Amino acid sequence: MGGVKSYKSSTTTAASASTNMNCSMLHRELPSYGMEKRLDPVTLQPFWDFVKAKEPLIQSPYFPVLFSFTAYMTFCLPYIALDFLSTKVPAVRKYKIQPLIYPTLGMMVPCMVQCVYHHVVFIFPVTVAHWYWRPVDLPAMAPELPRVLLDVTVCLLLFDFQYFLWHLLHHKVPWLYKTFHKVHHKHVSTFALTTQYSSVWELLSLGFFAAINPVLLKCHPLTEMIFFLVNIWLSVEDHSGYELPWSTNRLIPFGLYGGAPHHDLHHLKFRCNYAPYFTHWDRLFGSLAHAHSQQ
Repeated sequence: MGGVKSYKSSTTTAASASTNMNCSMLHRELPSYGMEKRLDPVTLQPFWDFVKAKEPLIQSPYFPVLFSFTAYMTFCLPYIALDFLSTKVPAVRKYKIQPLIYPTLGMMVPCMVQCVYHHVVFIFPVTVAHWYWRPVDLPAMAPELPRVLLDVTVCLLLFDFQYFLWHLLHHKVPWLYKTFHKVHHKHVSTFALTTQYSSVWELLSLGFFAAINPVLLKCHPLTEMIFFLVNIWLSVEDHSGYELPWSTNRLIPFGLYGGAPHHDLHHLKFRCNYAPYFTHWDRLFGSLAHAHSQQ
């Protein structure tokens, strides 16, 4: 009996030691796997950890309007610099879509003043209401990069379709054009600060489309931020008045993306190119017009 007990005790001890050793190895392997994930150049986790460190700011009701205004002005500034340079530097002037028309300081200031007014008086209260209705919740894990790229692309395609319908309607119905959209067509030759030079209705309705699409797709908060940045950038580029060698319409092949020449022609001729970014809806509805490249 003593031998049996001794055998059982030895077996139990060996099993326990084996289990403890396996657990110890597992605990040593898990951090290593986590470190590999964090050092993977494709993962967005390190960047998301950096963003999450600013969580008190991001959860503030002031963040959306500050984010929007700061991004908008940051994207406008390079083109504002080009506007002043192009009057004196021929190397810059050759990229201007309408090289005979230049925005002046007197044209820029009213656009800037209206932008600040709209952000303070209208956009800020709306974003506070949105913050109250849908509090910001930042998950611990970052989204996978392929999912981010897919979601941003789908959001852009949805916004492009929504804007196309909205835009077409506001050009085809005279009352809508005169009441809401005409102010955006004050400048026949666009420049960066004309991007948000529009009526409150236009600014808020298009802002609603941009905000609702990530919600409908259940996008990660980081994906939302990236989409907003991409959308603001493309809008500013559309109105910049320049077709540079690295302009988006030159990077996307087969004429699928119209870019600044596409939208500049809309401001020049009014009855064509209603989609903001891509060309397929204008092609399908017969409203596509082509501008000759300035380069």
